[in-house]
Amino acid sequence: MRLKKFVLVLFSGLFYSTVFGQQDPQFSQVMFNQMSINPGYAGSNDMINANAINRIQWVGFDGAPSTSSFTINSPITPFGFKSGVGLNILTDNPGFNKDLGLSFSYAARFKAGKGNLGIGTSIGFINNSIDPNWNFPNVSADNAIPQGKQSSVNFDLGFGLYYNTDNMFFGLSATHLNGTRMNKSISPSHYSRQYYLTGGYILNLPNPSWQFSPSAYVVSDLVLSQFSLSANLKYNKKFWGGVSYRIGRLGEAVTGMLGIELFNGLKIGYAYEFSMREISNYNDGSHEFMLGYSFKLKKERPPQQFKSIRFL
Repeated sequence: MRLKKFVLVLFSGLFYSTVFGQQDPQFSQVMFNQMSINPGYAGSNDMINANAINRIQWVGFDGAPSTSSFTINSPITPFGFKSGVGLNILTDNPGFNKDLGLSFSYAARFKAGKGNLGIGTSIGFINNSIDPNWNFPNVSADNAIPQGKQSSVNFDLGFGLYYNTDNMFFGLSATHLNGTRMNKSISPSHYSRQYYLTGGYILNLPNPSWQFSPSAYVVSDLVLSQFSLSANLKYNKKFWGGVSYRIGRLGEAVTGMLGIELFNGLKIGYAYEFSMREISNYNDGSHEFMLGYSFKLKKERPPQQFKSIRFL
């Protein structure tokens, strides 16, 4: 019974993708990985930032969606001009559909008020493939399902603005600006343009060991939208925990998050998401794991000291 319910949900998702266009995969900890949605984020601080997230959705179903993201970005100063570069790798496996995305980002960075503004673009490709060997129980033959494995590689383009200061950030970005096509030989479908709006603030509490960080996240294809509100509490700049609430095109969901910075910029995080839709009765929720590392290539030199001339 659980599997039949999952099949119905999966086919509903495939129908939606065909008619309205493919959506970007979702992450609960996107605030720790904004490089994946906004090329303007590249080089937004003075460190090299690498981040990996793995999301396992609807635990308890065979063939349930799984998504992984790896990003890395770094500030650069070619000819003295402040910039940032980044790399984004994404794999998304919902059922028999598999996507592999690879993109490169560049952001020009400018001083603006008390912070910095990044204006960035991303260029890459998406490899979309369908494997019909994924077995559907008790489902009759469908001519829309191909008889052999098919795939296509398509150009993809994104753009973003990212502004940040020491205690706040604001981002506006868009993915799939060129309306990336997918599997042209199978059906006329495409990746919908996705528009993202993000913002957050770091509030130092009276006790200097504690920080409170509210943030908001909106994504829309101008047909359906999704809104997420998060709140994190951080202790001693090393331990954090929080909750988020999401409502919109994917229904309602509540997420709990925990994380720790182990040492020298190495951090790990975990999120558990509980859907408030009917499908929550047939799965054990979604798990998300995050690993991040921030570092500098050049170590700061200590102040130079000179010996007394009497000992030279």
